[in-house]
Amino acid sequence: MPTPRRALIVIDVQNEYVTGDLPIEYPDIQTSLANIGRAMDAARAARVPVVVVQNFAPAGSPIFARGSASAELHPVVADRPRDHYVEKALPSAFAGTDLAAWLAAREIDTLTVVGYMTHNCDASTINHAMHAGLTVEFLADATGSVPYENAAGVASAEEIHRVFSVVLHSRFAAVATTAQWLDAVERGEPLERGGIYASNQTARSHRK
Repeated sequence: MPTPRRALIVIDVQNEYVTGDLPIEYPDIQTSLANIGRAMDAARAARVPVVVVQNFAPAGSPIFARGSASAELHPVVADRPRDHYVEKALPSAFAGTDLAAWLAAREIDTLTVVGYMTHNCDASTINHAMHAGLTVEFLADATGSVPYENAAGVASAEEIHRVFSVVLHSRFAAVATTAQWLDAVERGEPLERGGIYASNQTARSHRK
């Protein structure tokens, strides 16, 4: 198989998720931050372009307020070099930004996603990228989720992260660990994505 032309996209690694009012609960935030740093360092060493994304809400918003310390990039990302910067206000890093054009100009065919959150901006960006014809990789230990409770029900951060990871791997992205991705980058090989039919058949077979 041809060597992937990868770009690493680092989504919304901002203080809001670490010391702010939207703390990541699963996986452990220090683990995901460390893996994000590892991925960025490996990308730099392998000449894989790094795109850093930052989300802003209007000043005075309860989270990600422009001008607030919580909206600033976490030092794990802020202190590392990047090749491109994207500012966004919607979940997908493609919505209202120059990301698609920037990737196309560099003939990128594979987008590796890390950052926050699994179920929101990561999933939105992954789905957008897949529909745009890109191959997508998602490093499940370099991201994370928060718990929710609303009119539709209750879900823990672990449940949300696990279910979204399983669903993404069934169609939208190759879900892997950072270590698996580092090995694939070193070997110049793609990661393997699952499929809807195979995922369903495996689940059904385990119930018999």
